[in-house]
Amino acid sequence: MEIYTLKLFLNLSESLHFGKTSRACHLSPSALSRQIQRLEAELGKPLFERDNRQVTLTAQGQMFRGRAREIVEKWEAARDELQDREGDLRGELRIYASVTACYSILPDLLEKFRRNYPLVHIKIETGNHSAALDKISSGELDVAVAALPEKLPPGLCFKEITQTSLVFIAPGIDWPGAGLLAEPEIPWGELPFILPEKDLARDRVEAWLRRRGVRPDVYAQVAGNEALLALVALGCGVGVVPLLVVQKQPLSNPVRVLKVEPPLEPYVVGLVSHRRKLNSSLVSAFWESC
Repeated sequence: MEIYTLKLFLNLSESLHFGKTSRACHLSPSALSRQIQRLEAELGKPLFERDNRQVTLTAQGQMFRGRAREIVEKWEAARDELQDREGDLRGELRIYASVTACYSILPDLLEKFRRNYPLVHIKIETGNHSAALDKISSGELDVAVAALPEKLPPGLCFKEITQTSLVFIAPGIDWPGAGLLAEPEIPWGELPFILPEKDLARDRVEAWLRRRGVRPDVYAQVAGNEALLALVALGCGVGVVPLLVVQKQPLSNPVRVLKVEPPLEPYVVGLVSHRRKLNSSLVSAFWESC
């Protein structure tokens, strides 16, 4: 059993797709299949159930995934301990961030880190920021850029980088709800809302509206601030996003920020990692460099 094979198994256990894992790990699907079959033969148990439509983990596969992750993490920690000099630090650092974080927060962080540790390979996965904590809790990734939740899940550590206001936004173009926003007292219950499917921002805007006795008319629910921003810019309704997202918007139809009182509680944005990951010299070096 090799560390490389365990890493393949862990990747496949997350993607549940031989094609995706083979592309991510730079080997053919047939070679990946042989590696998994060899691992299953060594363990004497099937780890995956396969058919023409899907791949799923067996009960044994789910149990083994936790052990495999522990083995890989301990191996990486042992390797890091042997790299005494700063310039010798090498390996792969797996980071999760939203698209907005990739071009607004990560560049400064990575510039300093790569200058000090040029041999470290950076792997960035992008996606909805609301998935960041789950990715870190599962051990799938090393570090994530995320907003500080009301309650941090057990075992996770948070390091603040910046704060950004949470703001109401409206289309910058002429749209059916423009007249409602011009009224002295905005009739929030009559406006169509674009809301995140699940998110700290959704919790806060719903609480803000609830205190005013308003139940929002939800036009659409989306995954990610970028999708929400796009729908608002198209004139579909109003929404709530971190100001940082608005400031970095690449859209040709810009949105406008609404002034509301009292303002929503701001976002605290920072790095999230599992406490056990910080035992790795590589993850710890990135954490401290930020």
